[in-house]
Amino acid sequence: MKVRRWLATGALALVMSLGALVGSASFRAEEVSILMPSSFTDASADLVKAFNHQHRGRIHLKLIRGPLNTESISDLAISSLLLGDAPFDALLMDVTWLPKYAAAGWLEPLDTWFDRRDQEQLVQGARLGNDYDGHLYRWPLVADVGMLYWRTDLMDQPPTTPEELVAVAGRLVESQAVTNGFVWQGRQYEGLSCAFLEVLKGFGGNWMDTSSYTMELDTSAATAAASWLNDLISEGVSPYAVTNYAEAESLQAFKAGDAAMMRNWPYAWAELQKDDSRVKGKVGISLMVAQQGQRPGATLGSWGLSLMRQSQHQEAAVEAIRYLTSEAAQRERFLNNGYTPIQAELFNDTEMLKASPVLSDLMEALNHAVVRPPTPLYAQLSDVVQRELNGLFTDAGSADEAMATSQKLSQTLLRATGATP
Repeated sequence: MKVRRWLATGALALVMSLGALVGSASFRAEEVSILMPSSFTDASADLVKAFNHQHRGRIHLKLIRGPLNTESISDLAISSLLLGDAPFDALLMDVTWLPKYAAAGWLEPLDTWFDRRDQEQLVQGARLGNDYDGHLYRWPLVADVGMLYWRTDLMDQPPTTPEELVAVAGRLVESQAVTNGFVWQGRQYEGLSCAFLEVLKGFGGNWMDTSSYTMELDTSAATAAASWLNDLISEGVSPYAVTNYAEAESLQAFKAGDAAMMRNWPYAWAELQKDDSRVKGKVGISLMVAQQGQRPGATLGSWGLSLMRQSQHQEAAVEAIRYLTSEAAQRERFLNNGYTPIQAELFNDTEMLKASPVLSDLMEALNHAVVRPPTPLYAQLSDVVQRELNGLFTDAGSADEAMATSQKLSQTLLRATGATP
């Protein structure tokens, strides 16, 4: 009798345990992970907590904290994808990565989840750099473009042409109002390619004809743009030190009050308003200069979220992407961290404008956004241009030679790899 009772009790306990396991399995949240640079994981921490609270028991979102450096996180992502078992469902991508990742077959098109109405809500610059070969592969998280920062205490308005910039900067340096006229990114790295593209557009040129995949680096416009940048250094408008400047060094010089103008990204605005800034309250932003009759250019540098083709949780991952890019998330990210929103109507929002009166200037720049050549070989093409330009700035040579070499090497690279759109 005791044995029978013990068996019955044990059987009941086993059934209850199995039931609990089945029940917990059926209500276990679907795990979704997104790989991001460390700066974005930090800025998104509160949003992730809110998402998980709202979706508890259904979806659990986890952000994988990657390196801060753009190239490092791309190397990390590619290494994982090449192994065929990447531990993330979505990836926060720099705009220049998209062609390479899409061509490799690593991304799942987002056309099913985002339609034309979604895209029409975006500010103009945020609509660029998300497509490849006729499909949407990336949804923007933040909008980013190159800007010209200028000292409102030293000039009534910013220069609009290359000639005006040289004249104003030269006059301020000569009068010893500032040590340097104009600081920018001249180091041999991606920042130099971004700065060059803006000047190139301002001189009426293009890096590449995307319809025929033909380089346009040996044109008169490209040569004039390279020559103008070189002359800034040789004529003392910009210090020779810019040949080793990245964004941080340019910002440090401008923030210390040592320069009249600076080329940098929107993030710099918030840094310049801090109490340790010697130019706090004395800064305006505008588009980069352009020759008379030419349209100014602002290099697009945005980050966006892409869905991995190998993901087993695509619907849940897209739900997380929509949440992280929602209007409420954009507002929070901007007000707390200074990241530029992607939705056009937010640029006219009263609360947003109160926090940053330069939003209208940012929107103007985004309407002039220029995309770097949309090719899987962009990193190699950029490396060619960086090397030739920095060599022009630091060694003897001419802009004609630098651009002719850039053209030749770039075209050889495209032919050798059989690159196609």
